[in-house]
Amino acid sequence: MHPVWTPLLLSLKVAGLATLLNAVLGVAAAYGLSRWRSPWRDLVDSVLTLPLVLPPTVLGYYLLVVFGRRGALGAWLESWGIQLVFTWQGAVLASTIVAFPLVLKAARAAFENVDHQLENAARVLGVSQAGVFFRVSLPLAKRGIAAGVLLALARALGEFGATLMVAGNLPGRTQTLSVAIYEAVQAGDDAAATTLVVITSITCVAVLMLAGRLVPDRSHLIVR
Repeated sequence: MHPVWTPLLLSLKVAGLATLLNAVLGVAAAYGLSRWRSPWRDLVDSVLTLPLVLPPTVLGYYLLVVFGRRGALGAWLESWGIQLVFTWQGAVLASTIVAFPLVLKAARAAFENVDHQLENAARVLGVSQAGVFFRVSLPLAKRGIAAGVLLALARALGEFGATLMVAGNLPGRTQTLSVAIYEAVQAGDDAAATTLVVITSITCVAVLMLAGRLVPDRSHLIVR
């Protein structure tokens, strides 16, 4: 296999798994925040959104402290034979946390735009809370959620700083597209760097265009 495609396939695997995790965790957290009435809600939302504004190296350092061999969770996982640092699973962890706020914000906005009267009507008809979520809230919010998930996929594909610190740069094992670009530039391999940059750019543009199509067009609501 051409060396250019190895980091691409690894990036797709890492980004795909990270996006799948975010689609579950982000939607669950967004729904909880959108329905939770508490003075602590804004604080929790701010903490969950931190990965969006923290420098990737700071986030990577936090992950090393927590999941490293000497970290609280890292030592516990090590006792079960699970190691995340310098593995592709560590890259999934880093990408998941970095991209999580994109799903959270988009899904929360989508859930808050759902007509609560429809949810209440379903409850009056005897639908359980789980049924209200899966049969009313989720279908009505699906476009906004899908847009957030696609944005998270694009973000996970381009993740660099936290991934490099947690997973390292092991060709064929943990070297994702962004890390491979960095190494190619450092090595003076302009041809490989250009190829990787073009592949990454095309992939991200395609994902962003698809995400843009999923966001409802509200231009017709503007009063002229």
